[in-house]
Amino acid sequence: MNASDVKVMTDGQIENAVGQFRDALRKHRSEISSDVAQQVLGVENFGMIVFAPFRERAEMISKQVVRCVPVNRTREPRKALEATGRNLYVNDDVVATMPKGTGKEAEVVFFNLGRYVSDTDLDKEYELRGLVPADPYSLAAVNEADPTFAEKKPHGTHWKDADGKWCFATFDLWDDERDVIVDRDGDAWLDGWWFAGVRKAVKA
Repeated sequence: MNASDVKVMTDGQIENAVGQFRDALRKHRSEISSDVAQQVLGVENFGMIVFAPFRERAEMISKQVVRCVPVNRTREPRKALEATGRNLYVNDDVVATMPKGTGKEAEVVFFNLGRYVSDTDLDKEYELRGLVPADPYSLAAVNEADPTFAEKKPHGTHWKDADGKWCFATFDLWDDERDVIVDRDGDAWLDGWWFAGVRKAVKA
């Protein structure tokens, strides 16, 4: 896609962003005195300072890949993995802890950090993007629908078991074999991994 083909942000979207910022200011006006607010407004390039985190989020989102798939959550955990047709290298005790998620369909969002990251810091990256780690059922459904996806974008997700230990499920290509690995983890994720998330549920 050429730069000329990309549609710029519309006036309506700008007004929407300004409106949300205005609403936040009004909601929290009691937390900031008028004198302090005036001083903040007098800071040089204040508009760009406010715009920076908006641009940061936009840059993160623009690098995401989205897959929408139907999900069969009635399967036993191992059956959900077997349905992908991949070689299974799994710890059955960990497979039994896999979160099932909810819904007959899932919109799974993939992002790559391009650097090493711990499980704890990875959760912060999900939070920044308005995501939570994808449940393994949804992730398995993506790989069942598109067996070649993990060859281009090796990916995974993580969760904690009842003892608070990090567990993971990854899908990739190793020695020309498609595999899925499910186990407990104590190390950082390497820079080549894509991470699968689903959007946070909006509270009423």
